[in-house]
Amino acid sequence: MTNRQGGFAFWVLLMALPVLETVVRPSILRWAAVVVITALYLWTARRGSRLTLALLGVTSSAAALAFGGSWTFTLTMSAVLTGAIVRRWPGVALLVPLTGVAVLAAVRSGVGGLIVAFSGWGVFVAGLVPWIIVQLWDTIAELQATRRELARVAVSEERLRFSRDLHDLLGHTLSVMVVKAEVVRRLAPRDGEAAARQAADIEEIGRQALTQVRAAVTGYRGRGLDAELASARDALAAAGIELTVRNPDNPLTPETDALLGWAVREGVTNVIRHSTARTCAITLVVGEGDGAELTIADDGTGISGTASGNGLGGLRERVEAAGGRFAAGNAPAGGFTLTVGVPEGATP
Repeated sequence: MTNRQGGFAFWVLLMALPVLETVVRPSILRWAAVVVITALYLWTARRGSRLTLALLGVTSSAAALAFGGSWTFTLTMSAVLTGAIVRRWPGVALLVPLTGVAVLAAVRSGVGGLIVAFSGWGVFVAGLVPWIIVQLWDTIAELQATRRELARVAVSEERLRFSRDLHDLLGHTLSVMVVKAEVVRRLAPRDGEAAARQAADIEEIGRQALTQVRAAVTGYRGRGLDAELASARDALAAAGIELTVRNPDNPLTPETDALLGWAVREGVTNVIRHSTARTCAITLVVGEGDGAELTIADDGTGISGTASGNGLGGLRERVEAAGGRFAAGNAPAGGFTLTVGVPEGATP
């Protein structure tokens, strides 16, 4: 039995007492009650049918009132399955009629008041305890399902993070390598030494990219603002774009530093790929706390349509996940502007 009420099937052993009483005082009606109540109990315990549960309650109540004595234990059996099958708190009210029948059967037997009270209380508790146990089972099952769902979501989020990190790393690096390869092609016919230096840069960038990809696989989140600014100077210089940096000497938290580093990486990659700009300005404004605002602006042609590529889309997700502000679009005076505002305590 795999259903939750199936574990209470062993309570059918209580039928041993009515069976013994029937053996001592045999009658066709008693034997018929034994067979019917036992069959209804086992079927209800197996299937969880509310219809057979109702039939079991009626049959056990009739037997307890008709035969008295040990037949009141059939009410206990009915109460056990009632507590195991009903779901919500109002369902516990179904135990009240069984408790009333138990009290009435005890009164008809002529026993004392204490025994009457004990009979009613015993039937009620026999149903209440299984109900509590089943609620605990259901709660545990829900917690396990929630844990599995959280694990699934965590895996999905980590896959998204990794794909975003890998795109940012390789997108920037490959863009720089392409630009330097173009420089090599232009220099090779007239200045072999300069072309060789650019080729050496390509080799070094490739090695760094390999290191960064390996770091990303192990959970690396970013190189930081200073390292990305240094890389931006080299990349933009190779592309023939003049860079101006306004970076106050203010300490940043590691989280803010990492997020702004990603912003510089993606913003500069965007300038090199799409802008055809001649100048680029990177401005950082640090607030009184550890919040900051970074702006990357160029004088290029801007971007046609919406700025929703994979790189900017990934950066937007990072910033919004940290509770920051993200804005990217063509400037009214021309060019393209990327603004990232990072609140205090941001975590990329």
